[in-house]
Amino acid sequence: MAVSRQAVLNALKHVVEPDREKNIVRLDLVRNLQVDGNRVSFTVVCPEPGTPFEKQVARACRQAIHDEVDPSLEVDVEVDAEMISLGDEIAVGDQSGDKEPENKGVQNTIAVASGKGGVGKSTVAVNLAIALAEQDYNVALVDTDIYGPSIPTMMGMQGKKPRVNDQRKIEPLEKHGIKLLSMGFMVDPDKAVIWRGPMVTKAIRQFLGDVHWGEIDYMVLDLPPGTGDIQLTIVQTIPLTGAIIVSTPQNVALDDARKGVAMFDNVDVPVLGIVENMAYFTPPDLPDRKYYLFGEHGAQDLARELEVPFLGEIPIEQSVREGGDEGEPVVLRNPDSLSSQAFRQIAERSVEQVEIRNATQDPTEKVEILYR
Repeated sequence: MAVSRQAVLNALKHVVEPDREKNIVRLDLVRNLQVDGNRVSFTVVCPEPGTPFEKQVARACRQAIHDEVDPSLEVDVEVDAEMISLGDEIAVGDQSGDKEPENKGVQNTIAVASGKGGVGKSTVAVNLAIALAEQDYNVALVDTDIYGPSIPTMMGMQGKKPRVNDQRKIEPLEKHGIKLLSMGFMVDPDKAVIWRGPMVTKAIRQFLGDVHWGEIDYMVLDLPPGTGDIQLTIVQTIPLTGAIIVSTPQNVALDDARKGVAMFDNVDVPVLGIVENMAYFTPPDLPDRKYYLFGEHGAQDLARELEVPFLGEIPIEQSVREGGDEGEPVVLRNPDSLSSQAFRQIAERSVEQVEIRNATQDPTEKVEILYR
């Protein structure tokens, strides 16, 4: 039977780095993972050379894979002792002395995007963040939609204002165990934000850099719809781990979702998968029936066509809308609902895709975009 990369990574979660008391997959210490027939090979990055962990980790990895996957596998483990501690600041910036935003302490950054508005992208971002926090990850949620921020309402934080600490860093707000930042916390909700591109770019850079985030496992970025200035600013400012594309099943949304996938492909950001929102409607009194109001499996078919993972489908449920309007996301408001189950499954699959991406691909670099 063929061995999957995820099965290997699940086995390696039994190997714990003792100083931080977290497994080596969660700490992103597994690199260059390859599975070829009966042979598994990978590198384990050790932040501090000469420790007992460095000397024992290869044997522990082999034992875990043999115990959890297949004792007959040939396991080749290389240990790479890097002279840099986990969580150390990565210097960014150019030789001119201009200071670029820092992203210290943030391990994985996921952009939740859509080609068009109205497909429930913010709903997916909020409930994805909640579901990740339920899995005991340290989570941040950043609303990068400058003109139409929705996170304050959806998280029940209208009227709240973040403060600035002694180091002149913004302290994010917190709700449901998630650190939050949104332009909606900065401006009068009754006034329109009428900014040109350079002001938007400056605000986004400040959101991503001049903030005291602390240690974050997953930062979820709720992007505005489309493929414009804010999206380009983000990929130029920080290295995204990957992107999730949200669509509804109908053709007009799928056409724009296709453009969203193409945009991230063009800037070398991995697409972790596609989510189909408003996939079907099940009447409460007919729990065995599904009505595909906007078309059937359109986003799932698009994912197959584009050869990207399909992360899951979310049904149409009144509690999803009510939770967003009343500041209590459905994953918390109605945890046993079909939608909540779908969001948790999407979170689990997203984590799997991030783990595979981190173990098999080089870290994403900030994108340099040249204009002619």
